Amino acid sequence: MPGVTLLEVSRFRETVPIGGPPGQDAFLNGACLIETDLSPEDVLSMLAAVENTLHRNREKRWGPRTVDLDLLLYDNLVLETDSLTLPHPRMSTRRFVLEPCVEIAGEAFHPLAACSLDEMLASISSSHPHVAVVGVPATNAANVARDVSESSLGCFVAAPRPLPAADDPAPEWCATLAAWRAAVVEVACDSSAHGMVTDFWLGTLLIAAQDALSEESLSRFEPHFARVAAEVSAPHALLVLVAPAARLAADPQQARLQERLIAALRNPDYRSPIKAKAVVFVDASDSRRATSDAVAAVEAMV
Repeated sequence: MPGVTLLEVSRFRETVPIGGPPGQDAFLNGACLIETDLSPEDVLSMLAAVENTLHRNREKRWGPRTVDLDLLLYDNLVLETDSLTLPHPRMSTRRFVLEPCVEIAGEAFHPLAACSLDEMLASISSSHPHVAVVGVPATNAANVARDVSESSLGCFVAAPRPLPAADDPAPEWCATLAAWRAAVVEVACDSSAHGMVTDFWLGTLLIAAQDALSEESLSRFEPHFARVAAEVSAPHALLVLVAPAARLAADPQQARLQERLIAALRNPDYRSPIKAKAVVFVDASDSRRATSDAVAAVEAMV
């Protein structure tokens, strides 16, 4: 294509279908590295033109198709528009994407995860992964997390205490932090479990506290949080359920927490030792589809 120089191409890998309708044949997955003077939007249009030339069928989501071309990374750009999100929003838990990428460009940098693709693939390759499924109460994150556990990893750990209310005193926040920390560190999963799914993440507690606590209380809570967080490993993947704005209209606290959570995890400058390298946002408008998408994200890891 004009304006494009092809630098590297991975070998093709045959993989089983993830998500989508049952009964599909195997897929062939690969990656390529290009140099281009086209804008990201123009690259996306170019890929769509190639798909159309090869008669891409879009009738079924994640269904059989002749070709599917995705723009994964564009330098270190972070972008979110109606037509394009960069980095690709689901690449971080997809082994069938990361393996061919690492073959040709393992040192490539993922700006939101602040790590190389080599490191990202290593993170989701844990022999006993921890996946945190989080969201404000309106997303029914606990139910989705339980379904994900039953469908894939086998060990479900529920939050032992709910997220404190905005007007709860600082000791309540500290008590919740201690309970959440213990639930992750001291859990004993059955030997048959392939991994662990939690319906909470310590980072949510800190982000909520930064909005709810007074300046004085927060100045005491944050150092305490840092000490406790140092004892907890980051989850290998973080699935963030996102409720539609209309569902949160009557609850400003939930709406604010969701907005702050998304903003933090989409901010290239947000750094936290307990932030997962693999973060996937899941639309929670429809609970059945949210569960299906969350299960697919975890199945793609293994």
